[in-house]
Amino acid sequence: MKRMLIGMIKFYRKYISPMKGTKCPYFPTCSQYGMEAIEKYGAFKGGILACWRILRCNPFSKGGYDPVP
Repeated sequence: MKRMLIGMIKFYRKYISPMKGTKCPYFPTCSQYGMEAIEKYGAFKGGILACWRILRCNPFSKGGYDPVP
């Protein structure tokens, strides 16, 4: 499960992300944050952290430095 989620993120970063015109307001980017969270905490907890980060990533967020806890 962990490898599948990381594979999906890598696919997104390689094929979908370059087509987007906007940039992530956070550092590290949401996809990098998701990969780090899944590698550190596993598929379930890391996936929840990644989803929470994606929900917070919107045009109205301040952004900035937000590392994986």
